[in-house]
Amino acid sequence: MIDREQELEALYLISMQMILHAGDARNDVMEALKCCEEEEYDRAEKVLEKANKDIVASHKLQTETVQKEAQGEEAIFSLLFAHAQDTLMTVKSEYEIAKRLVRVFRRIDEKIDGKKA
Repeated sequence: MIDREQELEALYLISMQMILHAGDARNDVMEALKCCEEEEYDRAEKVLEKANKDIVASHKLQTETVQKEAQGEEAIFSLLFAHAQDTLMTVKSEYEIAKRLVRVFRRIDEKIDGKKA
C-alpha cells in the first residue's frame, strides 16, 4: 500500500500537470484574442482548438482524481490541487468567452464588409 507521503507526492504531480496544461491553454486563449484584434479569425479558431485540447487534458486529470474519492478512497487535501482546479476553471471560462468573442467580432466584420460592397 502506498503511504501518505507518496500519495501526496502523486497528487502534487497531478496538480502541476493540471496547472501546466491550463497555463498552456491560457496562453493560447490570449493568442487567440490577439488574433481576433488583428481580424485573423480562422487562426484564432485554430489556436482555440489547441487551447481546448489542453483544457480537456487538465480536466481529465482532475476527473480521475475526484473519481477516486467518489469510489470510496480517502481524499487528501492539497492546496496545490485546489489551486490547479481553480486555474482550470478560470481558464475554461476565459476560453468560453474568447470563443464567443471571435464569433461576435467575425460577424460584425462580415456585416461591415457587406455594407462596403
